[in-house]
Parts: sequence; C-alpha cells; structure tokens
Amino acid sequence: MIEIKSQNIKKSVEVAVPGSKSYTHRILIAAALSDGICTLQNCLKSEDTLLTLNALRQFGIRIDEGDDRIVVHGTNGILKPCSDPVYLGNSGTSMRLLTGVAALGAGMYTLTGTERMLERPIQDLLDGLNQIGVFARSVNKDGCPPVETRGGRVKGGALSLKCKISSQYLSSLLLIAPYTQDGLEITVTEGPVSRPYVDMTVDIMTRFGVKVVRDGYRRFAIHGQQTYMAGSYMVEPDCSQAGYFWAAAAITGSKIKVKGITKASRQGDVRFTEVLEAMGCKIFHDKDGIAVSGGPISAVEVDMADMPDIVPTLAVVAAFAKGTTIIRNVAHLKAKESDRLTAVVNELSKMDIKASCTDTGLAINGGRPCGAVIDTYGDHRIAMSFALAGLRIPGIVIKDERCVEKSFPDFWNVLERLYE
Repeated sequence: MIEIKSQNIKKSVEVAVPGSKSYTHRILIAAALSDGICTLQNCLKSEDTLLTLNALRQFGIRIDEGDDRIVVHGTNGILKPCSDPVYLGNSGTSMRLLTGVAALGAGMYTLTGTERMLERPIQDLLDGLNQIGVFARSVNKDGCPPVETRGGRVKGGALSLKCKISSQYLSSLLLIAPYTQDGLEITVTEGPVSRPYVDMTVDIMTRFGVKVVRDGYRRFAIHGQQTYMAGSYMVEPDCSQAGYFWAAAAITGSKIKVKGITKASRQGDVRFTEVLEAMGCKIFHDKDGIAVSGGPISAVEVDMADMPDIVPTLAVVAAFAKGTTIIRNVAHLKAKESDRLTAVVNELSKMDIKASCTDTGLAINGGRPCGAVIDTYGDHRIAMSFALAGLRIPGIVIKDERCVEKSFPDFWNVLERLYE
C-alpha cells in the first residue's frame, strides 16, 4: 500500500511520460514481421509490452534490448513453431493482436493468461479468422481465452467483423493482412469502439510501407503478399499516461506540462485536454508539449467511446467538479482488466462521492471527497487515477500499488516530481 501526500504541489511543473503502450505493441509486431533489422526507440518497457516482446521471441523472433532502443530482427513473416503455451498475463492487447499473428506461423499455438484474462471475450476475432480459413478456437468453448490458433499459409479474402467489444479484433486482422496470399477485405458490421486505436494500427502499417485502403471505419482493403519495411522507428509518448498529469492539474489548480506530445497525435486520448477545457481548465499547446492549468471546474456530459482508458481518470476529476458529470458510450469498459465501471463507482462511493453506472456509462455527482483506502482490482488504471485524488485530499491510500507496472512502471516516481 502507498499513501498519497496531499500538500506542497508545485504551481508549475513539466513531466515526461514513457512511450505509448498501444504504439509499442503494434510497432513490435510490425518489426517482427518485417523484412530485416528494425531499430525502435522510446518503446515502453512495461509488464504488458514485455509480454508481447517475449511472445514474439517464442515465435522465433530475435530481439535485442538496449537501454535506449530495441533491435528487432524481422523474419519476413516467417514464424517458428511453438509447442509451449504462450503466456500473456492480463494483457488484452497482447492476446488479441497475437492471436491473429499466430495464424502466420507453423502448427498449433496456444495463448493463455491470468484468471481475469480467461474471462475476457475474444470470440468475434476467432469468428473473423475462421471466415478466412484459419483454425482458431476458444479452448473452453466459452468465447474467451485460452485460444488455439493453427498457423499456416493464410489465403485471405472477404470477411465480416463485429467490433462492438474491442477494436483490437480489427487491428489484429489488419496487422496480418499484408502477409496473406490474396489480401483482406474487412467489413465492420458492429462498432468499432475505440476508433483512434484503429487509426494507430493503420498509421504503423503505413509507416512500415504497407498501403491500406479504407472507407472510414466500415471497410478496409489491404493487398496480400506485401511486407513491412525494416528501418528505424520512434514511439511517441503515451497520451493515456499524460492524462493522469493533465488531470492532476485540473484537480490541484497547478499548471502541468507533459513534454513531447502535440495535438497532431493519432492517439485518441490527446483529446482529453478538450474535455478538461470544457470543465474550465486552460490548455497550452507549446512546441515541446501540452500543458493544462487547473482552476474551478464544472461537470460535463461527454461521449468517451473513443477514449475508454481515460474514463477512470475523468471520473476522479469529476468528483471535484461542480455538478453531475455524465460519461456515455463506454459499455466496453466492463471487459477491461477489471469491470472498470463498477470499480469506479465502488471506490468513489468510499470517498463519499455519489456515483452510479448503467450498462453503458457513468454519472458522478461532484462534491467534497474524503480519504479512503482504494482497492485497485489489480487494474493499473484504477490505481493511477485514484492516486490523483490524494494530491488534493489527505488519507488516500492505494492498495497493490505495484499493479501500475502493467503500463507505467515509473508512475510513482514521476508523481513525486509534482511536489515542492
């Protein structure tokens, strides 16, 4: 457990956050499938991304880790057989993206994870793979991991895909599309939720030299027998992690700049600054980063379908705002590392903040939060979001503080930089 200090916050401070988790997963996979040696800079090294990295090693990819870079020796889409189960912890991104990648391999691959992972749905992706001739199934026949995927030559073709639970089903198929024989034509029949993450996948594919033809978020076409080009690639800072520090500014009234991020980022969470501006904060777009200056804040009503990872952070900010904040279209948060809607309501209630959840969203009545011992449910985003409340009010204690290692191992040290 860790108790958050609630005094002597700097009036103005700059912080740096690590590379984007979502981009790191995608760039590691594209580099592994590429036609040569890729040098990757500013990759996030966290529990989740290391699970992807080590899984790729099990697939036969040589990866050399340095202090400031990762060198991936691409194999042009040729993967080795893997008889041992591939353990992916509770990293939903790893599970979904690599279930597709395994289809390019040789023989049967089994992907598994934690008890919570075995409750997280993946059937819609398996159905998509089945439509293009790939054997992929839920071992327990419940639509969740562990999964088995048989690798081989993937013919490709047309398929229909449901993405109302996760956009990662679409990203998984997009990433392997260049290595199919006939390419893929994907029609999205439901969703996708979290659309900016699809843009990030397409961005990586384009940067690696693959052409993607798309009609918005409904249809995607990628020619087969293409390859990702080896080269040097940089991962931009993580906007989800930046969000904690922008939120800290909103809660404390300080001015906090996160370096290295611009509004041109394809990460959807960069738009959290717009939500904070609507609540009454001031936003500064500088050449070297984005700063938020806090003050009196008011409630908002906002659709967060494209910024799901920011929802717990916004919920904690809303606890300090005047009025009732309504967060809409986030039903998919029930299938995250924890049921984040229920978790947020439970922990805000401990802080004497009235909050409720529906099947698709949250309502938070701002007030005067009090200290509480916060259960994290093993969820990194619950831990980091609720820690922010402790910057303003005494008595916030975070249990299982090490769960932040999933995405931001240095979080507690960076948080310390906010103090005088």
